Amino acid sequence: MRLRHADGSLLHLAYCSNVHPADDLDGVAAQLERYTARVRAKLDVPVLGIGLWVAAPALADAAAADRLASQLARLSLEVVTLNGFPYKAFHAPVVKRDVYWPHWAQEDRRQYTLGLARLLAKLLPDDVVEGSISTLPLGWREGWDDAAQDAALRALADLAVELEEIEAATGKRIRLALEPEPGCTVETIAQACDAIGGLAPDWIGVCLDACHLAVQFEDPVEAVALMAASDVAIVKTQVSSALRVPSPGTAEGRELLARFNEPKFLHQVRECVNSHVEGTDDLPEALEGGLPGEREWRVHFHVPVNSAEHTTQDELSATLAALAGGTAPLTRHFEVETYTWSVMRDAPQDDEGLVAGLAGELEWTRDRLVALGAEVLG
Repeated sequence: MRLRHADGSLLHLAYCSNVHPADDLDGVAAQLERYTARVRAKLDVPVLGIGLWVAAPALADAAAADRLASQLARLSLEVVTLNGFPYKAFHAPVVKRDVYWPHWAQEDRRQYTLGLARLLAKLLPDDVVEGSISTLPLGWREGWDDAAQDAALRALADLAVELEEIEAATGKRIRLALEPEPGCTVETIAQACDAIGGLAPDWIGVCLDACHLAVQFEDPVEAVALMAASDVAIVKTQVSSALRVPSPGTAEGRELLARFNEPKFLHQVRECVNSHVEGTDDLPEALEGGLPGEREWRVHFHVPVNSAEHTTQDELSATLAALAGGTAPLTRHFEVETYTWSVMRDAPQDDEGLVAGLAGELEWTRDRLVALGAEVLG
């Protein structure tokens, strides 16, 4: 979906396809037919954006990339951003910490990301010259040392050179966006600025995930100001919302948390204790006494962005205002990322229910951007 900011900039709104399981490019194309085209029809828009997740093994099939491009055109879909965080098997029965491997100190991560950049250069619409790829924030913190940090930063610098070569060859500018996440080597915006400030700023910036920002109790206005002061670009944003539990120690709070305690994904939990953010790496740890439970918990569980009850929707709205409410947008790629529909106890599990849910999230986000002064195109 395309919108025009008040300053004339083109904004792209999409949802992320990591909600759909697909291990190869033909599988991705099939999911576009099964779900995304129906979301577009439900929204009644001429073109719908889709932020693709493509597993590493799928990149080997060059012919399938051409078929995927044809499928996108046939279904009136467009791609300007890729989610390059999960490497593969994102819909395995148990994902948990596996999503953080390979990390940026391992060669496989750079090769995967380079493959994504080459694919995106092929898939970008003819009238769009800039694409974005979100990626993990270097790696998981445990076992990370100075040698890994140095290797990761060298890999990013090497990739920046390769991205410049892609632009020279194709005319398409692909930028990388590190996505701070609770529990990782880089879990806050301040840490992101420390890690990549001054490192190829034309090519490497941040993916601002609103769920992660809220879980860490970071203020979006302060985060945006810090990135500006550090010359770190907001390459894309993931429109997402976290679970909020105001009274986790009560019976009502425990009952609510139990509904989201599932075994597939990692659900980091944070609580402000004595003005300091404390946390656990997963929800079961928090429930077993890892946090005091005396104040509000925020849980890394992506919940539908159009849901206000027990969510950080207010923080998401504030993030969107910080990004798109000024005289110029601070990013032009907005990707709704609620990948947890299949593990939400009360969510519809049929195709029609998922299509309606995704369309509802995009409608809500579109309306927020319009309220901030943007105009829907088409």
